Amino acid sequence: MTATPTSTRSRWRPDTSAALACVLAALVIAAGAAESPVRVVVSAAPVRPGTVVAVRVVSAAPLESVTARVFDREFRFYPEDGGRVWRGLIGVDLSTEPGKYSLTVQAKGSAPVARGLVVRPGNFPERRITVDDRFVNPPADVLERIRREAERVDAIWAATTPARLWKRFVMPVSGEPSSSFGKLSIVNGKPGSRHSGTDFDAAAGEPVHAPAAGRVVLAEDLYYSGNSVILDHGLGLYSALFHLSRIAVRPGDVVEPGATVGAVGATGRVTGPHLHWSVRLAGARVDPLSLVAAVRPSVRPPATR
Repeated sequence: MTATPTSTRSRWRPDTSAALACVLAALVIAAGAAESPVRVVVSAAPVRPGTVVAVRVVSAAPLESVTARVFDREFRFYPEDGGRVWRGLIGVDLSTEPGKYSLTVQAKGSAPVARGLVVRPGNFPERRITVDDRFVNPPADVLERIRREAERVDAIWAATTPARLWKRFVMPVSGEPSSSFGKLSIVNGKPGSRHSGTDFDAAAGEPVHAPAAGRVVLAEDLYYSGNSVILDHGLGLYSALFHLSRIAVRPGDVVEPGATVGAVGATGRVTGPHLHWSVRLAGARVDPLSLVAAVRPSVRPPATR
């Protein structure tokens, strides 16, 4: 573009107001970004199938919400320090293949932040158990019951309650773990599924405690797991306590950590009295002991024997 001067003394000068406005806007955006960077900190513990990974998001300015996505699952975070710090738990499902994955953290109003997550191979041995044949080859008249129960439990795992109820975790019984997470079960000589929980040695009748605050979403007898209690801890985190001799809570009850929810038994598909504790996180099957390690502080209830 060429300007025509109006006199020999005047010269054309470009209009710098628009350019100056763009520069000022860029400086404002840059200053805002400098004031509220989003920093993502991922726990450094080795990650394997069944691991619970703790993630912390730190910002100079309060954030409205934070979520993370990996393994085709969404995980919700909870705020601390007025929304400047957000914490979340990532569940690596038992079936996750070893390899490199991208963990994408999304804070509302900020650009996504990606972090690499390397999943190492699991080291899961086999276990051989012998149970009543009706739990290996169910009679035809219970197949419909088994199907309905599986659908109901799957619907529970798929739901996410927005409020976080848990703050700390306790062991549900005073006994030691007796059967580790992830073992391939050989049931009556036939390969079955991998063990998606942790078993604890405990005497029949010993009280079973809620491992964290939660709302009871299921409390009844199921074909395979016997007398069962499922607790919704919020943000897609659930505990399932199986094979109880009795149930001491009802659906809708809200329990505190360490509250008695039942007693150790041998109902359902078992070889003897014990407690089976399973955890689901956004539907992922994770090791309860990994959850306890990821959430601190954690304590044991007093011995009741």
